[in-house]
Amino acid sequence: MLELLTSAEAWAALLTLTVMEVVLGIDNVVFISVLVSRLDRERSRHARQIGLSLALLFRIGLLTVLTWLIGLTEPVVTILDQPFSWRDIVLIAGGLFLIAKGTSEIHDAIEGEEGQAAAGGSASFAWIVAQVIVIDIVFSVDSIITAIGMARDLTIMIAAVIIAVGIMYVASGPVSKFIIDYPTTKMLALSFLLLIGVSLIADGFGLHVPRPYIYFAMAFSALVEVFNVAARRRARHRR
Repeated sequence: MLELLTSAEAWAALLTLTVMEVVLGIDNVVFISVLVSRLDRERSRHARQIGLSLALLFRIGLLTVLTWLIGLTEPVVTILDQPFSWRDIVLIAGGLFLIAKGTSEIHDAIEGEEGQAAAGGSASFAWIVAQVIVIDIVFSVDSIITAIGMARDLTIMIAAVIIAVGIMYVASGPVSKFIIDYPTTKMLALSFLLLIGVSLIADGFGLHVPRPYIYFAMAFSALVEVFNVAARRRARHRR
């Protein structure tokens, strides 16, 4: 342990891996922010705390079984000459979940949420926390496999994951508040979920979509929305 603290190579690996984990965690922040925006401020804070805390434990748990996790990339079934590993199956299932969830949220935003408002508050809270955990685990598979490929020491991997999840928690609050204050950004975020879902399914079928393309599209759309928000603010002040 002391050797890691005094090793420049270990610190460089930690910094690089942390940055990579944060970049891969952008998807999580968007998804969590959309989910908790359905709750009031106090319960949304608790949902983020519970969901991300449990998700952190799951990530660390996955990291401690490296041999099994690396085996996830080995084909376990072949369908129409297309081999699928457990990693592929998880990514496809996660992508389908994102598309279904994003479509459902868009439908509710357009048609109204009166029916859901009448549902039990505790059940809704528990369901949102469960979704935060499930989708974080889905994204964890990709980021943890990346961690295994970039670092050799388990301690460095766990430290990078802890730092990345901490940054995700800090970022999810302001992002969630912004989405609540400006409802049109929620529709944009839901569109991101559909985009991410399609990319996960493509990855699961072996058609890798470079992440920079996805992040550029998200950044460009977000920049346009920032201009729209600024224009609405100026128009409101002029009235």
